[in-house]
Amino acid sequence: MEVFVKIVEGGGSLTAAADELKMSVPSVVRSLAALERAVGVRLMNRTTRRSSLSDEGREYYERCKHVLAEVEDADAALSARRAEPKGRLRLTAPVMYGRLHVAPVVGEFMAKYPALEVELLLLDHVVDLVEEGIGAGLRIGQLPESTLVAVPVGETRRVTCAAPSYLKRAGILKVPADLGTRATIAFTGLTGASEWSFAGKPAVRIPIRPALRTNQFDVAIDACLRGLGVGQFLCYQVSALLEAGKLKRVLDAFEPAPSPIHVVYPHARLLSPNVRAFVDFAVTRLRARQSASCE
Repeated sequence: MEVFVKIVEGGGSLTAAADELKMSVPSVVRSLAALERAVGVRLMNRTTRRSSLSDEGREYYERCKHVLAEVEDADAALSARRAEPKGRLRLTAPVMYGRLHVAPVVGEFMAKYPALEVELLLLDHVVDLVEEGIGAGLRIGQLPESTLVAVPVGETRRVTCAAPSYLKRAGILKVPADLGTRATIAFTGLTGASEWSFAGKPAVRIPIRPALRTNQFDVAIDACLRGLGVGQFLCYQVSALLEAGKLKRVLDAFEPAPSPIHVVYPHARLLSPNVRAFVDFAVTRLRARQSASCE
Protein backbone atom coordinates (compact mmCIF):
# COMPACT_ATOMS: atom_id res chain seq x y z
CA MET A 1 0.00 0.00 0.00
CA GLU A 2 2.79 2.43 0.88
CA VAL A 3 4.52 1.80 -2.47
CA PHE A 4 1.24 2.29 -4.32
CA VAL A 5 0.51 5.58 -2.51
CA LYS A 6 4.03 6.88 -3.18
CA ILE A 7 3.64 6.13 -6.90
CA VAL A 8 0.39 8.06 -7.02
CA GLU A 9 1.78 10.97 -5.02
CA GLY A 10 4.79 11.07 -7.33
CA GLY A 11 2.55 11.66 -10.33
CA GLY A 12 2.73 8.05 -11.48
CA SER A 13 6.53 8.02 -11.65
CA LEU A 14 8.01 4.68 -10.59
CA THR A 15 11.45 6.27 -10.35
CA ALA A 16 10.24 9.02 -8.02
CA ALA A 17 8.54 6.46 -5.79
CA ALA A 18 11.69 4.33 -5.74
CA ASP A 19 13.82 7.33 -4.74
CA GLU A 20 11.37 8.33 -1.99
CA LEU A 21 11.25 4.81 -0.57
CA LYS A 22 14.98 4.11 -1.15
CA MET A 23 14.09 1.06 -3.27
CA SER A 24 15.09 -0.02 -6.75
CA VAL A 25 12.65 0.56 -9.59
CA PRO A 26 12.28 -3.23 -10.20
CA SER A 27 11.36 -3.65 -6.51
CA VAL A 28 8.69 -0.96 -6.85
CA VAL A 29 7.29 -2.69 -9.94
CA ARG A 30 7.19 -6.05 -8.16
CA SER A 31 5.48 -4.52 -5.09
CA LEU A 32 2.80 -2.90 -7.22
CA ALA A 33 2.22 -6.11 -9.17
CA ALA A 34 1.95 -8.10 -5.93
CA LEU A 35 -0.63 -5.65 -4.59
CA GLU A 36 -2.71 -5.89 -7.77
CA ARG A 37 -2.64 -9.69 -7.58
CA ALA A 38 -3.73 -9.54 -3.95
CA VAL A 39 -6.74 -7.26 -4.60
CA GLY A 40 -7.57 -8.84 -7.95
CA VAL A 41 -7.85 -5.63 -10.01
CA ARG A 42 -5.53 -3.41 -12.03
CA LEU A 43 -4.81 -0.31 -9.98
CA MET A 44 -2.62 1.53 -12.47
CA ASN A 45 -2.41 1.66 -16.25
CA ARG A 46 1.34 1.45 -16.95
CA THR A 47 3.51 2.57 -19.83
CA THR A 48 7.26 2.21 -20.15
CA ARG A 49 8.03 5.30 -18.05
CA ARG A 50 4.86 6.33 -16.17
CA SER A 51 1.67 5.01 -14.67
CA SER A 52 -1.82 6.45 -14.27
CA LEU A 53 -4.64 5.48 -11.94
CA SER A 54 -7.45 3.24 -13.10
CA ASP A 55 -10.97 3.97 -11.80
CA GLU A 56 -10.58 1.20 -9.23
CA GLY A 57 -7.11 2.48 -8.35
CA ARG A 58 -8.44 5.97 -7.65
CA GLU A 59 -10.94 4.64 -5.11
CA TYR A 60 -8.38 2.27 -3.59
CA TYR A 61 -5.85 5.09 -3.25
CA GLU A 62 -8.18 7.07 -0.95
CA ARG A 63 -8.74 4.02 1.22
CA CYS A 64 -5.02 3.27 1.37
CA LYS A 65 -4.25 6.79 2.60
CA HIS A 66 -6.72 6.31 5.44
CA VAL A 67 -5.32 2.89 6.40
CA LEU A 68 -1.72 4.11 6.36
CA ALA A 69 -2.64 7.16 8.47
CA GLU A 70 -4.22 4.88 11.08
CA VAL A 71 -1.11 2.69 11.14
CA GLU A 72 1.08 5.76 11.55
CA ASP A 73 -1.10 7.00 14.42
CA ALA A 74 -0.91 3.63 16.17
CA ASP A 75 2.88 3.51 15.84
CA ALA A 76 3.22 7.11 17.03
CA ALA A 77 1.08 6.44 20.10
CA LEU A 78 3.17 3.44 21.13
CA SER A 79 6.44 5.27 20.51
CA ALA A 80 5.27 8.26 22.54
CA ARG A 81 4.38 6.05 25.50
CA ARG A 82 7.85 4.47 25.46
CA ALA A 83 9.65 7.82 25.50
CA GLU A 84 10.41 9.53 28.80
CA PRO A 85 8.91 13.04 28.89
CA LYS A 86 11.58 15.74 28.92
CA GLY A 87 12.15 19.21 27.56
CA ARG A 88 9.35 21.76 27.26
CA LEU A 89 5.57 21.36 27.35
CA ARG A 90 3.09 24.23 26.90
CA LEU A 91 -0.48 23.86 28.20
CA THR A 92 -3.50 26.14 28.40
CA ALA A 93 -6.73 26.25 30.39
CA PRO A 94 -9.42 28.76 31.46
CA VAL A 95 -8.19 30.90 34.35
CA MET A 96 -10.17 29.67 37.36
CA TYR A 97 -10.59 26.08 36.15
CA GLY A 98 -6.86 26.06 35.58
CA ARG A 99 -6.15 27.30 39.11
CA LEU A 100 -8.53 24.86 40.78
CA HIS A 101 -8.03 21.70 38.75
CA VAL A 102 -5.34 21.85 36.08
CA ALA A 103 -2.51 23.37 38.13
CA PRO A 104 -2.63 20.64 40.83
CA VAL A 105 -2.59 17.92 38.16
CA VAL A 106 0.33 19.64 36.41
CA GLY A 107 2.19 19.69 39.74
CA GLU A 108 1.72 15.94 40.16
CA PHE A 109 2.81 15.37 36.57
CA MET A 110 6.00 17.42 37.03
CA ALA A 111 6.83 15.52 40.22
CA LYS A 112 6.66 12.28 38.22
CA TYR A 113 8.74 13.65 35.33
CA PRO A 114 11.32 16.06 36.81
CA ALA A 115 13.16 16.49 33.50
CA LEU A 116 10.11 18.27 32.08
CA GLU A 117 9.67 22.05 31.89
CA VAL A 118 6.00 23.11 31.80
CA GLU A 119 4.49 26.43 30.80
CA LEU A 120 0.84 26.70 31.89
CA LEU A 121 -1.07 29.54 30.24
CA LEU A 122 -4.33 30.42 32.01
CA LEU A 123 -6.50 32.33 29.56
CA ASP A 124 -10.25 32.89 29.29
CA HIS A 125 -10.14 32.95 25.50
CA VAL A 126 -9.53 30.16 23.00
CA VAL A 127 -6.09 29.97 21.41
CA ASP A 128 -4.97 28.01 18.34
CA LEU A 129 -2.92 25.15 19.80
CA VAL A 130 -0.94 24.40 16.65
CA GLU A 131 -0.36 28.04 15.74
CA GLU A 132 0.80 28.93 19.27
CA GLY A 133 2.88 25.78 19.81
CA ILE A 134 0.71 24.56 22.69
CA GLY A 135 0.65 20.83 23.30
CA ALA A 136 -2.74 20.45 24.97
CA GLY A 137 -5.53 22.54 26.45
CA LEU A 138 -8.75 22.44 28.46
CA ARG A 139 -11.88 23.67 26.71
CA ILE A 140 -15.26 24.31 28.32
CA GLY A 141 -18.38 24.35 26.15
CA GLN A 142 -19.47 22.85 22.85
CA LEU A 143 -16.51 22.40 20.51
CA PRO A 144 -16.54 23.57 16.91
CA GLU A 145 -15.52 21.21 14.12
CA SER A 146 -11.73 20.95 13.99
CA THR A 147 -8.84 18.54 13.53
CA LEU A 148 -8.19 18.48 17.29
CA VAL A 149 -8.69 15.31 19.31
CA ALA A 150 -11.08 15.92 22.23
CA VAL A 151 -11.30 13.72 25.35
CA PRO A 152 -14.22 14.44 27.74
CA VAL A 153 -13.27 14.88 31.41
CA GLY A 154 -16.51 16.26 32.87
CA GLU A 155 -19.12 18.97 32.59
CA THR A 156 -20.18 22.14 34.38
CA ARG A 157 -23.42 24.09 34.71
CA ARG A 158 -24.12 27.77 34.29
CA VAL A 159 -25.63 28.89 37.60
CA THR A 160 -27.35 32.12 38.65
CA CYS A 161 -26.69 33.28 42.19
CA ALA A 162 -26.75 36.20 44.62
CA ALA A 163 -25.73 37.03 48.16
CA PRO A 164 -28.27 36.27 50.91
CA SER A 165 -28.20 39.98 51.83
CA TYR A 166 -29.27 40.98 48.31
CA LEU A 167 -32.08 38.39 48.19
CA LYS A 168 -33.33 39.54 51.59
CA ARG A 169 -33.44 43.12 50.36
CA ALA A 170 -34.75 42.58 46.80
CA GLY A 171 -36.74 39.36 47.21
CA ILE A 172 -36.49 35.83 45.78
CA LEU A 173 -36.52 35.36 41.99
CA LYS A 174 -39.18 32.88 40.88
CA VAL A 175 -38.82 32.94 37.08
CA PRO A 176 -36.11 34.30 34.72
CA ALA A 177 -38.33 37.24 33.75
CA ASP A 178 -37.91 38.55 37.32
CA LEU A 179 -34.38 39.61 36.31
CA GLY A 180 -35.94 42.53 34.49
CA THR A 181 -36.48 44.29 37.83
CA ARG A 182 -33.20 43.27 39.51
CA ALA A 183 -29.67 44.58 39.53
CA THR A 184 -27.33 42.22 37.67
CA ILE A 185 -23.56 41.71 37.56
CA ALA A 186 -22.30 40.68 34.12
CA PHE A 187 -19.08 38.69 33.74
CA THR A 188 -18.51 39.29 30.04
CA GLY A 189 -16.05 36.42 29.75
CA LEU A 190 -18.96 34.00 30.15
CA THR A 191 -21.91 35.67 28.45
CA GLY A 192 -22.73 38.78 26.52
CA ALA A 193 -23.46 41.91 28.51
CA SER A 194 -27.04 42.28 27.24
CA GLU A 195 -28.83 38.96 27.93
CA TRP A 196 -28.67 35.68 29.85
CA SER A 197 -29.87 32.28 28.61
CA PHE A 198 -32.08 29.81 30.47
CA ALA A 199 -33.53 26.39 29.65
CA GLY A 200 -36.48 26.14 27.32
CA LYS A 201 -37.52 25.07 23.83
CA PRO A 202 -36.27 27.26 22.34
CA ALA A 203 -33.84 28.65 24.93
CA VAL A 204 -35.18 31.57 26.95
CA ARG A 205 -33.10 34.72 26.56
CA ILE A 206 -33.65 37.41 29.18
CA PRO A 207 -32.40 40.97 28.51
CA ILE A 208 -30.39 42.43 31.37
CA ARG A 209 -29.11 45.93 32.21
CA PRO A 210 -26.08 45.25 34.40
CA ALA A 211 -25.20 47.48 37.30
CA LEU A 212 -21.63 46.27 36.70
CA ARG A 213 -19.96 44.78 33.63
CA THR A 214 -16.48 43.26 33.95
CA ASN A 215 -14.24 40.85 32.06
CA GLN A 216 -12.76 39.53 35.34
CA PHE A 217 -14.75 36.80 37.07
CA ASP A 218 -13.25 37.52 40.50
CA VAL A 219 -14.42 41.14 40.29
CA ALA A 220 -17.93 39.97 39.32
CA ILE A 221 -18.01 37.42 42.13
CA ASP A 222 -16.84 39.99 44.67
CA ALA A 223 -19.63 42.34 43.56
CA CYS A 224 -22.17 39.59 44.12
CA LEU A 225 -20.73 38.82 47.54
CA ARG A 226 -21.13 42.50 48.44
CA GLY A 227 -24.84 42.27 47.61
CA LEU A 228 -24.68 44.50 44.55
CA GLY A 229 -26.79 42.23 42.35
CA VAL A 230 -27.43 38.84 40.74
CA GLY A 231 -24.60 37.13 38.82
CA GLN A 232 -24.29 34.20 36.44
CA PHE A 233 -21.21 31.98 36.55
CA LEU A 234 -19.97 28.50 35.77
CA CYS A 235 -20.53 26.10 38.64
CA TYR A 236 -16.87 25.48 39.48
CA GLN A 237 -16.28 29.23 39.80
CA VAL A 238 -18.68 29.61 42.72
CA SER A 239 -19.15 26.08 44.12
CA ALA A 240 -17.11 26.78 47.29
CA LEU A 241 -19.09 29.98 47.96
CA LEU A 242 -22.40 28.17 47.43
CA GLU A 243 -21.38 25.40 49.82
CA ALA A 244 -20.33 27.98 52.41
CA GLY A 245 -23.67 29.80 52.08
CA LYS A 246 -22.00 33.06 51.01
CA LEU A 247 -23.94 32.90 47.74
CA LYS A 248 -27.40 31.42 47.12
CA ARG A 249 -28.35 29.66 43.93
CA VAL A 250 -31.47 31.08 42.24
CA LEU A 251 -33.55 30.05 39.22
CA ASP A 252 -31.95 26.57 39.38
CA ALA A 253 -35.07 25.01 37.82
CA PHE A 254 -34.36 27.03 34.67
CA GLU A 255 -30.65 26.33 34.28
CA PRO A 256 -29.50 25.39 30.76
CA ALA A 257 -27.97 21.98 30.04
CA PRO A 258 -24.43 21.40 31.36
CA SER A 259 -21.46 22.40 29.22
CA PRO A 260 -18.88 19.69 28.48
CA ILE A 261 -15.24 19.96 29.53
CA HIS A 262 -12.61 18.42 27.23
CA VAL A 263 -8.88 17.94 27.07
CA VAL A 264 -7.95 18.81 23.48
CA TYR A 265 -4.72 18.19 21.61
CA PRO A 266 -3.51 18.01 18.00
CA HIS A 267 -3.95 14.90 15.88
CA ALA A 268 -1.73 11.96 16.85
CA ARG A 269 0.61 12.47 13.88
CA LEU A 270 1.61 15.81 15.46
CA LEU A 271 1.72 14.50 19.02
CA SER A 272 4.94 14.62 21.04
CA PRO A 273 5.79 12.11 23.78
CA ASN A 274 5.36 14.94 26.32
CA VAL A 275 1.78 15.63 25.23
CA ARG A 276 0.88 11.94 25.05
CA ALA A 277 2.19 11.39 28.57
CA PHE A 278 0.33 14.42 29.93
CA VAL A 279 -2.99 13.45 28.35
CA ASP A 280 -2.72 9.88 29.66
CA PHE A 281 -1.84 11.20 33.12
CA ALA A 282 -4.31 14.07 33.32
CA VAL A 283 -7.58 12.68 31.96
CA THR A 284 -8.37 10.25 34.79
CA ARG A 285 -7.26 12.75 37.44
CA LEU A 286 -9.34 15.60 36.01
CA ARG A 287 -12.38 13.34 35.84
CA ALA A 288 -11.88 12.46 39.51
CA ARG A 289 -11.62 16.13 40.49
CA GLN A 290 -14.95 17.22 39.02
CA SER A 291 -17.17 18.53 41.76
CA ALA A 292 -20.76 17.36 42.14
CA SER A 293 -21.67 20.31 44.35
CA CYS A 294 -23.67 22.08 41.64
CA GLU A 295 -25.65 19.06 40.46
